[in-house]
Amino acid sequence: MDQRKKIAFYTLGCKLNFSETSTIARGFQNKGFDRVDFEERADIYVINTCSVTENADRQFKQVVKKALKNNENAFVAAVGCYAQLKPEELAATDGVDLVLGATEKFKITDYINDLSKNDFGQVHSCEIEEADFYVGSYSIGDRTRAFLKVQDGCDYKCTYCTIPLARGISRSDTLENVLHNAREISRKNIREIVLTGVNIGDYGKGEFGNKKHEHTFLDLVQALDKVEGIERLRISSIEPNLLKNETIEFVADSRTFVPHFHIPLQSGSNDILKKMRRRYLCELYVDRVRKIKEVMPHACIGVDVIVGFPGETDEHFLETYHFLNELDISYLHVFTYSERDNTLAAEMDGAVPKKVRAKRSKMLRGLSVKKRRAFYESQLGTIRTVLFEGENKAGYIHGFTENYVKVKAPWNPELVNTLHTIVLTEIDEDGLVRFDFVNEEVCAS
Repeated sequence: MDQRKKIAFYTLGCKLNFSETSTIARGFQNKGFDRVDFEERADIYVINTCSVTENADRQFKQVVKKALKNNENAFVAAVGCYAQLKPEELAATDGVDLVLGATEKFKITDYINDLSKNDFGQVHSCEIEEADFYVGSYSIGDRTRAFLKVQDGCDYKCTYCTIPLARGISRSDTLENVLHNAREISRKNIREIVLTGVNIGDYGKGEFGNKKHEHTFLDLVQALDKVEGIERLRISSIEPNLLKNETIEFVADSRTFVPHFHIPLQSGSNDILKKMRRRYLCELYVDRVRKIKEVMPHACIGVDVIVGFPGETDEHFLETYHFLNELDISYLHVFTYSERDNTLAAEMDGAVPKKVRAKRSKMLRGLSVKKRRAFYESQLGTIRTVLFEGENKAGYIHGFTENYVKVKAPWNPELVNTLHTIVLTEIDEDGLVRFDFVNEEVCAS
């Protein structure tokens, strides 16, 4: 190519997708491409897809339209979970030229020889059983924090989930490579690393396709805690049955791991948990929350919950609502159940009407607002450390404390990507927390 081509990326879905997009982008930059924002005119647009919800499926077509609006002759490629599950469907979308499955996405530069538009999207995807190797990833340059992938795939067989079909068996990075990537991130002046994966508590399983347990998740966090230059480490979503007391106690005394856990629950009804084929019951979940709060009373605990699962009666839903209402948690991520092809749940009796699903979702979102407010109120008057983000939002700079309280101050570019000791003072009308700096000469106006 005579002149440098421009490439743009769009990521749908989870933190893991963000880490992988960033790695794919670095591959293009190493081949001489210039990365630009998705809103800009580019020669190639790469869309990293998600297929956890119906909404993510619909979003894909909107993103393709947005890319072609920027440049109607652009080459459009789709990768990611949706691309693995329904490659032909994506390839049939107007404007899509290339679709790559789970094993092919990291070799995308090999598939782009010329940028001619295709009448029909070309598909290169594997049988998911072939996705038995591991590719490490991390995100840099996109945000104040980096997402570091430590694990991929899942061996669980939850009846509603397509992720094992999209990403394959559980497999992990080597401890040596995770530490290498963490050191590389720390040299980029990034203050916080978030550990990501499909089922990160399963870390240590399947290094490069075998099922030998070389290391445990506890080994991983203990080793990362010793890496110089990292100021904060945050654990993303971890299954309650894999979050052990030893890990919780280590985090409580850790140098860098912050008191913030995100623990999927999915239902507060044991009947529904069994239908979902989750690997725990509500009693174990209560035990995990109690243990965290016992050693870290100020810890933030987020919860994933699904409403409208087949067979979920009003009684089951109220059981979930009351269970969460009484639990000492900080916020909810609420998902409205949607039927996914090739899952057992999609064939189950007792489908919940869409209007009922929407009503239940609204109730739990309201509960989440209440829970977050109560947690923020409990933190007023406490001294915390805040890491400021890089965006000017309507004249304000936002940041997060170590225990995930979102704070705001008048915009000051000097605060971007810096850590400061603060005392939380009041909750503003938008629900964010105001603060005072502690023993610092900082002008935040």
